[in-house]
Amino acid sequence: MSGVHTVDSDIDVDLGTLVSSIADNWLRILLTALAVAALALAVAWMLPPKYKAETRILIETRESIYTRPDGARDDERPILDQEGVASQVELITSADLLKQVAAKLDLASRAEFDESVGMSAVGRLLVLTGLKNDPGEIPAEERVLKTLRKKLTVAHVDNSRVIVIEFSSNDRRLAAAVPRAIAEAYVNLQRDAKLQSNSDATEWLEQEIDDLRARVREAEAKVASFRAESDIFVGEDDAPLATQQLAELSTELSRVRASRSSAQAKAIAVERALENGASIDSIPDVLDSQLIQRLRERQVELKADIADLSTTLLGNHPRIKALRSQLADLDGQIAAEARKLLRSLKTEAETARIRERELVADVNKLKAESARAGEEQVELRALEREAAAQRELLESYLTRYREAAARRDRNYLPADARVFQEATVPAEPYFPKFIPIGVSAFAATVLVMVLSLLMRELFSGRAMRRREVAYVPTRAVEMPALRAAAQQAEPANEPSVSEPVARLEPGEPVAQAEDAAADKVSVQMVADRLIAEGATRAILVSPEGDEAAASAVLIAREIADSGLRVLLMDLTANGVAARPMLNGAMLPGITNLLASEAQFTDVIHSDLYSECDVIPSGTANPARAMRAIERLPIIMNSLTTAYDIVIVECGPADVEGVRRLVAPGSEVLISALEPSNKAVREAADALRAGGYDDLLLVSPVGHEPPHSPVGDRTAA
Repeated sequence: MSGVHTVDSDIDVDLGTLVSSIADNWLRILLTALAVAALALAVAWMLPPKYKAETRILIETRESIYTRPDGARDDERPILDQEGVASQVELITSADLLKQVAAKLDLASRAEFDESVGMSAVGRLLVLTGLKNDPGEIPAEERVLKTLRKKLTVAHVDNSRVIVIEFSSNDRRLAAAVPRAIAEAYVNLQRDAKLQSNSDATEWLEQEIDDLRARVREAEAKVASFRAESDIFVGEDDAPLATQQLAELSTELSRVRASRSSAQAKAIAVERALENGASIDSIPDVLDSQLIQRLRERQVELKADIADLSTTLLGNHPRIKALRSQLADLDGQIAAEARKLLRSLKTEAETARIRERELVADVNKLKAESARAGEEQVELRALEREAAAQRELLESYLTRYREAAARRDRNYLPADARVFQEATVPAEPYFPKFIPIGVSAFAATVLVMVLSLLMRELFSGRAMRRREVAYVPTRAVEMPALRAAAQQAEPANEPSVSEPVARLEPGEPVAQAEDAAADKVSVQMVADRLIAEGATRAILVSPEGDEAAASAVLIAREIADSGLRVLLMDLTANGVAARPMLNGAMLPGITNLLASEAQFTDVIHSDLYSECDVIPSGTANPARAMRAIERLPIIMNSLTTAYDIVIVECGPADVEGVRRLVAPGSEVLISALEPSNKAVREAADALRAGGYDDLLLVSPVGHEPPHSPVGDRTAA
């Protein structure tokens, strides 16, 4: 099945030769690197030193609280964002600003900025011969500006409003003077721009104020004219007089109506009392009459006198008759007074009714007058609002004009930028740096020399050597179609590949099958047959117990060696099949999957000794897992889809347990250490009785493949 072969065409890189070649040439590499480093230092020494200085500008609002316009606050002023700061960077590098700085510092007179200044004889000769462009063809201002841009770096610091102006020059004083001059020119440019904007605003405000004054006068004149023409009289709270009178008359009308209603009610009550002969003492107006009260008091006195005299005198006595006559006169007087009161109440009610009619007429007249006054008042208010708006606008413009004029006259407008770090004269040049240059030249030379030496050794072939490679050839997977073609091509008297496998024919005793092919029953032959027939499942029953379960492990590893994707599922009670593949580790398995305690990725593990994957029996409660045993066919279908073949070790399972696992493309096998064992015969008979006539017999005895651990793997 496997063997050791040599391949003469395999070559390998001889690292020892490469290292020895470097060791042999180390002195030459070192001397060359030192020479190059010395040359680099000499060139750096000849180069003119360059100095660098920088100025930092902060963009911020610099308006003082005492000079800030009325009503303005710092938080209301716009602050530049990142795009605004970038725009200020472009403003600093603008040609106009740089030209001002160049003219102020007289950079055109320096040979560093203008090649035509102090040009050597060699340079003039090159220009005359055409080997070099004549710098005089370009205007001096453009030449200076071009050189200035090359030496200038302007950038803003990320996440801030700080702008850094950096300049390099051969002159240390000039390196500090240029950033200072640029920063000063930038601040002055901002201040001048604000002054110009303020002056333009002042001139515009002057014209607007003159126009507004004329419009204010015109609006106020319209208000006065309309008020005079409409004859609108204004009372308290700026309300029209007609409206106020209407409110007063409405109040008086309500009072008169209430008085009339009260007088009518009282008159009706008194009249009904007189007509019915009822007592009028309960009527409030009768009780309020002083004359009736005195008459009632006299009546009470007479009744008291009559009562006193009745105790000593008879009813026909003249004195009693006189008192009774007086009492009757008092009753008549009280009734007469009540009728007078009734007439008074009726007169009062009629007077109130007449007054009510007059007030209603006056209210109707004032309603029409108030409606007319309201319409005119609306138009008057519109004119007044227009005049007030023009007046307020004029006052605001006057305030702004006075502020702008004061700033213009006093020339006070601070720029929204300040220099918080001025450039100082640098003490040391930033270029050349001798130590970094020397170290870099030395390291680069050593690297180039070593690489060139290694490439030379490799291309020359001296660093190459032949090697012998030992490998185990992979068994080719024989597909069913190719297998059939091979059988047709074989002579009739030669046995096929599948013949050495001991197959239990229906009705054949197990002992006879063992005697017929005892030397041919092997794990290798069963694995070859499963591959050739394209089986998708192999169900192994081990009636003898744990030791016979080794056949499933061996078959799975043999098939995995052929390059197929193989999974071994351990359905034994004690997990004896998967435990050797996992070095005895107790890991989640099929019981955890059935009990919904894990997923496929949690229960599929890798065999430590082959490319096979394994699902152990698991760590979940078996009773709980058996309650979900109906899910096992679904799990098997999923695994069959993912793997080329699934091998299931069932242990001493019965026919019903095997039937739950069998599907199209399945092979049922019996793993036996001794085929003549009674348990093996009974299991075979039970399977044949259950409909599984085509049984394969396999034995793990005598099969010892040279497997070795392959390290940690992950299941696909």
